[in-house]
Amino acid sequence: MEVVAMTLRPLTIDDLPEILAIERVTFPAPWSEGMFVDELAGAGRRYLVAVTDETIVAYGGIMVIEGDAHIMNLAVAPDHRRRGLATRVLLSLIDEALGLGASHLTLELRVTNEGARALYEKFGFAPVGVRPGYYGDEDALIMWALDADAADYAARLDRIRKEAA
Repeated sequence: MEVVAMTLRPLTIDDLPEILAIERVTFPAPWSEGMFVDELAGAGRRYLVAVTDETIVAYGGIMVIEGDAHIMNLAVAPDHRRRGLATRVLLSLIDEALGLGASHLTLELRVTNEGARALYEKFGFAPVGVRPGYYGDEDALIMWALDADAADYAARLDRIRKEAA
């Protein structure tokens, strides 16, 4: 895997044209500009972008409510996939979540998205259920990583960080 040099920074309103372009080629039902604007204004939310050569190549966001962090989205531009960007963005999102007091992590993904599922399993997420028709045309797999604020989870993150470096 070719590791790409990148920097991470908070997502801003000015980033939305690039984010929406990635969103449209990644998801069958992409978020609208208004959805992102609402998310950026929400309490307990953190959104990050990965930038390489002054171009946004990945992004992700979390929402933290009462100790639970929900991974809202995570996407990488198609021509930058399989280079460790999603791993590095997710590491930073989890760091943000822990900084906001999260103890547990959760997310949904399409049941057919095996690549994303493998990434999340590496981070200790385990399937706990299915939401039928969540995506309209497809079910969602619900995954949780419990006790993300514990020492053994910190050790897992350290191992992932070393692999991603």
